[in-house]
Amino acid sequence: MITADLHTHSSFSTDSTEPLIEMAKAACAKGLRTICLTEHLDYDYPSGEFQLDTAAYRGELTRVKAELSDNVEVLFGVELGLMDYLAPRLNEFAAAWDLDFIIGSSHLVDGKDPYYPEYFETLGSKNGILRYFESILANIRAFDNFDVYGHLDYVVRYSPEKKYEPLDYREIIDEILKALISRGKGIEVNTAGIASGMGYPHPNAFILRRYKELGGEIVTVGSDAHDRTRVAADFDRAQAALEAAGFDCYTVFRNRRAEFVNF
Repeated sequence: MITADLHTHSSFSTDSTEPLIEMAKAACAKGLRTICLTEHLDYDYPSGEFQLDTAAYRGELTRVKAELSDNVEVLFGVELGLMDYLAPRLNEFAAAWDLDFIIGSSHLVDGKDPYYPEYFETLGSKNGILRYFESILANIRAFDNFDVYGHLDYVVRYSPEKKYEPLDYREIIDEILKALISRGKGIEVNTAGIASGMGYPHPNAFILRRYKELGGEIVTVGSDAHDRTRVAADFDRAQAALEAAGFDCYTVFRNRRAEFVNF
């Protein structure tokens, strides 16, 4: 059983209105031992969204952590929106805070968010997905001060077909996974893929299995919940995906150190 949700958001993220304490209480109510808040920070987001008041966030998390210490462990995390040229600013941020966990994610490609139809209207489905993967590889090569790469095939949620064949991208996927493994970085199983209608958690089973085949060991599990109802959502399916790929444990990060937990 998975008892740690390592990807959640509260009202400190632009796209959530849920109080942080309610996220933590939901984790407790659902039988989790650990929840990590991973609030969004996307420098240079085109509309100015997804900035983070880290001091206010840290203060509230410290208060909630103390209040609920007998019920659930509350960890201090962040989800950094990566673009290769941001590496110096991201390194400065990571060094400034005593974070437990950093997710590196791709929400923008060449400054454009695949969430908006214009991205695929310009590039087309296959090239849009390929360009997304290419940008991930560039990000990893420029910046590796993160612990896992989040929702590796997130872009497919917004593609016209809302599906893809990973084998069409095997070469670039292998390059990404090898780059992560060589740097001691993990990936996550993100159950928001199910909620978004993809039918499986991010990433596709092929990518998860290929990460294992190439020697990858570090896999966290996150709901990507933005409200209390989604905390730990579909964790049974996340565990099934991990077991099918050959994993017998998942990973929890504290003070940026990986700890392996058996199912």
